[in-house]
Amino acid sequence: MTTPGAGARPVRPWYALAAVVFAVGMAGTTLPTPLYGLYRQQLGFSEFMVTVVFAVYACGVITALLIAGDFSDLLGRRPVLLAGLGFSALSAVCFVSEGGLPLLFVGRLLSGFSAGLFSGAGTAAVTELAAPAQRGRAALAATAANMGGLGCGPMLAGVLAQYAPYPLRLPYLVHLGLLAVCCAIVWRLPETVRRRDPRPRLRPQGMAVPAQVRGVFAPAALAAFAGFSVLGLFTAVAPSFVAEYLGVHNLAVSGAVVLSVFLASMVGQSLMGRFGAARSLPLGCLVLMAGLVLIGCSLLAESLGLLVAGAVVSGVGQGLAFRGAVATVSRVAPAEQRGATISALFVAAYVGIALPVVGIGAVAVGVGLRSAGLIFVACVIAMSGAVAAYLLRRPLPSQ
Repeated sequence: MTTPGAGARPVRPWYALAAVVFAVGMAGTTLPTPLYGLYRQQLGFSEFMVTVVFAVYACGVITALLIAGDFSDLLGRRPVLLAGLGFSALSAVCFVSEGGLPLLFVGRLLSGFSAGLFSGAGTAAVTELAAPAQRGRAALAATAANMGGLGCGPMLAGVLAQYAPYPLRLPYLVHLGLLAVCCAIVWRLPETVRRRDPRPRLRPQGMAVPAQVRGVFAPAALAAFAGFSVLGLFTAVAPSFVAEYLGVHNLAVSGAVVLSVFLASMVGQSLMGRFGAARSLPLGCLVLMAGLVLIGCSLLAESLGLLVAGAVVSGVGQGLAFRGAVATVSRVAPAEQRGATISALFVAAYVGIALPVVGIGAVAVGVGLRSAGLIFVACVIAMSGAVAAYLLRRPLPSQ
């Protein structure tokens, strides 16, 4: 068996380098976001197909979480990080080849595998490589690497596609270069998991929601679903709306809009310590509702300023609610099933990032993207409001 945190003694700079690797890995998963319009022009597929391509990514994440969610505890952080970098590189190769829609699907699926592996192994590596006095700073670095990386992917791709040649290849070539540097870093990282023989058998972690946890898990999962559906809206659909209805065809601007929601999520997650997990969950839902109202107004008024404001406010709400959900579920889940229960929460979140977005694409075929977006906003407001009302009537225990 293995013991997390019992391997080589951490050296102070390593956790920051691990955070860089984590950020670069996550950035690769959102690189295509501002480029979907170009793919539509080149390959001739519909907005609905854009959302399906995006949903394939979520399927890859869920598969990796359920099958390999605890593999880094058994094999070590470094091998799993290297596997994540490998999947990310293969995904980039699929996009560089520009082989049509089938390779887009394969590339997004491989990107999902990469994100699923990085979610657990990256967070653990960053926190474990920090000295004891730096653990708080390292936890913030892990959050910043995750959400900041997701936000920087569209920004990098948008800037390169707008101002440099080969817009559908150069972003992935640059990312491949960054991945090569990250592989060299991971190769040098101290391993924080001591491997012992015989090694436990690798088995899918799966998910579980024990009966005693369900009263807390249900509102937490619904809040995670609602928050991640907004992230899905921005990473799959918002660039099309910005171009089609706002007349903004600058891909760097589209990337910046997406970056804003992820940076705001990072801020929201950092605020949980101020409010506590029990209060962060309903408060995050209320803030998310306010952001959705702004997004709805931006759709009606065709205002870029309102859209950015909605991205920022809803991002803060998503981050606050999601971190509160993870902390609450982690606290109430029995130790022997904690990992499987948290996996179930992440599955709910990534179903949220995929299913509503596909719904938007399907509805948009008949009524247009703006009307589909308004329907989405109304549904997510209703869900978030129901969760907030339930938690305000039945507050979660603070301990």
